[in-house]
Amino acid sequence: MAEKTTVLLSDVTIKGNIIEKEKLMTDSKIDGDITADKVQTYESSKITGNINSSNVSLGGTLKGNINSDKVRIKSTADVDGVLNQKNLSIEDGAKLKIKAETN
Repeated sequence: MAEKTTVLLSDVTIKGNIIEKEKLMTDSKIDGDITADKVQTYESSKITGNINSSNVSLGGTLKGNINSDKVRIKSTADVDGVLNQKNLSIEDGAKLKIKAETN
């Protein structure tokens, strides 16, 4: 069975929490917490809130904390918060103001 993916494009703004059972891909503005199995953000995304996910790939701006097994921070990311993860990778060029905690 194919994985379900929810896509939020750059013209979308959400105020409130998002809960997705499978995969969320976003390039939008979100003011609220995100809970999903997999989360992928892109360069134009601006998220103010926490992310709870088993697998996170960040490419945009995040002000909030991340609780995830695997976190990948892309070169286009700007992250301000606490990362609580088992596996962390960071590309050159990412802007970070973080505290990382390995669980």
